Amino acid sequence: MKSVPRLSRRTVLRGLGSTAIALPLLEEMLPAASAAAAKSVPTRSFNLFFGLGIPAPLQKEGYDGVIEPLKPLKDKLLILRQVDQVRCDQRGINAHFDGSSAAFTATPPNGEAKAGGASIDQFIRKNAHPNGMPAGMVPTLVAGTFFRRSRVSRYVHSYNEDGTVAAAMQERPRDVFERVFGTIQISNDLEPDARKERLKRSVLDSVVDQYKHYTGKNSPLGATSKARVNEHLERIREYEQRAYGLKKKDPNAPERPPTSKLLHGGSADPGGQGVDLTLDELTEEWRLMADLYALSIQLDRVRFGSLTFLAAGERIRLTGDYVFNGKKIYEFNDLKYRNGRTGDKGCSHEYWHEFREEKSNEHLRMHAHMKMRELAYFLNRLDEGENALEGNGKTILDNSLITISTESGDGRHNDVKRELSGIFHAITGANGRFKTGQILDVGREGLDVYNTMLETMGAPQRLGPADREKRAVDAIRV
Repeated sequence: MKSVPRLSRRTVLRGLGSTAIALPLLEEMLPAASAAAAKSVPTRSFNLFFGLGIPAPLQKEGYDGVIEPLKPLKDKLLILRQVDQVRCDQRGINAHFDGSSAAFTATPPNGEAKAGGASIDQFIRKNAHPNGMPAGMVPTLVAGTFFRRSRVSRYVHSYNEDGTVAAAMQERPRDVFERVFGTIQISNDLEPDARKERLKRSVLDSVVDQYKHYTGKNSPLGATSKARVNEHLERIREYEQRAYGLKKKDPNAPERPPTSKLLHGGSADPGGQGVDLTLDELTEEWRLMADLYALSIQLDRVRFGSLTFLAAGERIRLTGDYVFNGKKIYEFNDLKYRNGRTGDKGCSHEYWHEFREEKSNEHLRMHAHMKMRELAYFLNRLDEGENALEGNGKTILDNSLITISTESGDGRHNDVKRELSGIFHAITGANGRFKTGQILDVGREGLDVYNTMLETMGAPQRLGPADREKRAVDAIRV
């Protein structure tokens, strides 16, 4: 019998500068001699954060309410209600900051630039890879689309044990692209001509010879895998074009959208007074960010990190038609609905401060619903198509631990207990470790929930005080 050439699961094409393009999972990468090995999947843990939260009374509506966009994924999610983060309250600091610091750490903040301790993804990473990540991998990827800057834990949600950020925040799609796939150095990149030249070149240009090898007649790959490699590299080129606005070289390549109009850095948060955005501007950049982040997971370049869609206490004034399932259901116009008030008082975060259970809360509902739609967009990238399918027959979404959380259970600053209780959470199954397909009222502290998750994932570390009694939440695990 003719032997079949085998490739490493993490075969990469290496080019100029720091370029490293990983290949997708191919049949030639699966161990022929070991069915068990073929079915093995890596340990992954990601924290997915959204700003401002979902008031606890609205969570009672389940998939008939604002979390409706997650309904198609309900069999792959465990929705957790009545999670308490009150222990993370810091007197003199509002709960936007306290709640966001508690997300994924269950620990009070430690100053404006540090968390109070590790996030769950980093303890899981440390346990899964005690000697460090495999060569060439991005140890931790932290990225997001957000506009509220004060205090780091408003938008960063992956932390080391000492409370320092686990990785630098990547807030532009091109930054994510370069972090995952590398960069091309062209003379002095500080020179205007060099910057212009970068916009004409692709990282794929530097791996073209290797590409020809894997798709040519002497390739170790079969016809099906050759086609997948070709499709895969075209997808990377498409994302790169969208991120950089590269000049098109392939006449059949898709049209790229307009250059991003979003603000970044300090200008994105002018004194906490908010920024004006259209829904299309917001979601266009977020979805490119989500595509790139998901691609990095699919290529096994990243196994741990966090992704943020809008920061804690986010201050934006949004406009534009909101379409869901092909139907316009709302028109965002915060300035109008805020009666022309300017600055922070004209921003959508005021809907949360004004929440009343007995009222319709229409504008808050639509903002929260939109956030769930965008989170679902990212989750679907890990659950659809052959690029999301793994050797055990499940999808990346099925096999990973993705923890979704937020900052607030109500939003009204006049009652800390109410504001830091009832924090919405959702988790995926982590390859059969956690129950999915249900909504569970846990009625427990976030610390207990997170420590149960760590134990179930095999991590010996624990969050919170060392002398605190162990209080497992067995209802969440299989």
